Amino acid sequence: MSKYDQDDTLEHGPQGMIDQGRRSLLQRAVGGGAALSMGALGAGLGMSGNAMAASGGFPPSHPNWRFVFVNHVTTNPFFVPTQYGAKDACSAFGCSFQWTGSQKSVASEMVNAMNAAISSRVDGIAIALVDQHAFNAPVERALKAGIPVVAYNADVQDNARLGYVGQNLYLAGKALGKRIAQEVDSGDVVGFIATPGQLNIQPRLDGAKDAIKESGKNITLHEVASGPTVNEEFSRIESFYVGHKNIKGMFAVDAGSTEGVAKTMAKHDLHKKGVKAGGFDMLPGTLDGIKNGHLDFTIDQQPYLQGFYTVMELFLYKLSGGLTGPANINTGLKFVTKDNVQAYLASKSRFEGNSSEQKYIKRSGPIGA
Repeated sequence: MSKYDQDDTLEHGPQGMIDQGRRSLLQRAVGGGAALSMGALGAGLGMSGNAMAASGGFPPSHPNWRFVFVNHVTTNPFFVPTQYGAKDACSAFGCSFQWTGSQKSVASEMVNAMNAAISSRVDGIAIALVDQHAFNAPVERALKAGIPVVAYNADVQDNARLGYVGQNLYLAGKALGKRIAQEVDSGDVVGFIATPGQLNIQPRLDGAKDAIKESGKNITLHEVASGPTVNEEFSRIESFYVGHKNIKGMFAVDAGSTEGVAKTMAKHDLHKKGVKAGGFDMLPGTLDGIKNGHLDFTIDQQPYLQGFYTVMELFLYKLSGGLTGPANINTGLKFVTKDNVQAYLASKSRFEGNSSEQKYIKRSGPIGA
């Protein structure tokens, strides 16, 4: 078992029976007309479509629709909560999903996975549109075959996909750039990016550059490729620092690079040398880095929702015969700093991907803390 506590159903979608206690709870809530929050559904309090129909609640009886998620870095720990979100939504609505794509962000491998899904007549496809052009034809082919397609995590505006679930990446990058301008007075800073040009992260770096320029400060942001896998990201980030020890700030626009920045900052005790640091996402090493004072901040884009809401949109599209959705859903932007990181560290959950346990997390502090 890895430190992310993945169970073996993540690779192939949810299998097996939903336990009777969760089924009974949801049946009572829905059948009795009680309001059931998306958070409760996201916690996996689900039952099959036929069982729901028997209760007189939602959803009515329907086929066991099968959805496919095509991902660009299938084994990256960032997407563990995304898979949990998809699994929980499938449990709630009575459907299933498969997780496939490329391990190292190779667009042709993703296209092959998407073509295979189309050929097997799946009921819906979720695709991370990390390339400006590679997925245009496959998406149009899927739609012509009657298969709905929703983008998640990365988007292309002129793609024919029916909706997008994820962060507004350029605006998130601008928020990063504004924060850099607050943290650094002047000088050279570096922006690490796993795969330059790919549309799940490049817009963030572009937004950061624009925000720094708008600040009017004499700050130069250097773009440095760190690689698509976590191990090589740390190695490249540390090597860059060793050759550029006058750097004023180290920042990143993806999960693995941010964790690599945290490790490099800790190994060389760079905060004591006045180096500022931050990035994106909520990997364990990133949260520990914030707690221990090696990172100033990270930005949460809620990957769990990118799985849950995407399944929800595909499901509702199928259930309504195409009359409902899909819609664009912004999964948000939240800065996590030393002031509020403890709430994340104290809770092991599917929502952050560091536990497979289905549980209700009781909040003890004010909203926003």
